[in-house]
Amino acid sequence: MGKASLTLLLIFIGGCMTGADHQQSLHSEKERETTVGVVQKEIHVGMSQADVATVLGSPNIVSKDSEGNESWIYDKIATEVSYSRDTGSVSGAAGRLFPGWLLAMRGSASYSKSAGAEAQTQKTLTVVIKFDENSKVKTLAYHTSKF
Repeated sequence: MGKASLTLLLIFIGGCMTGADHQQSLHSEKERETTVGVVQKEIHVGMSQADVATVLGSPNIVSKDSEGNESWIYDKIATEVSYSRDTGSVSGAAGRLFPGWLLAMRGSASYSKSAGAEAQTQKTLTVVIKFDENSKVKTLAYHTSKF
């Protein structure tokens, strides 16, 4: 293999991504979602039910206590799956060209590489909001996990 062919082969090999490179490049689109940050920033004691619904949407569960006061429960589960894949190959040959003729093949080389990564994460968020007799936020509690 000639010096130029070897140099070209090394350039292509060096340009391929490894599995670790793919792992670092994984990401997902960011959308406004119910998060602990949104709950902490937007929901506060004294807020109306209508305002809570505007910020968090409809609750998953609505219940009433013995005094007739409502509690809203938001139970969110999100699964995020990201994939990153890369394949590449290089092949080449050396020969001698004469006008209109390829005289002889003196050598050839090929290289193929495949790399990739994937990640899956699940997140849960449970928010419990208790309202007073005037339908205003009385207490707020939440729990989050990621696995």
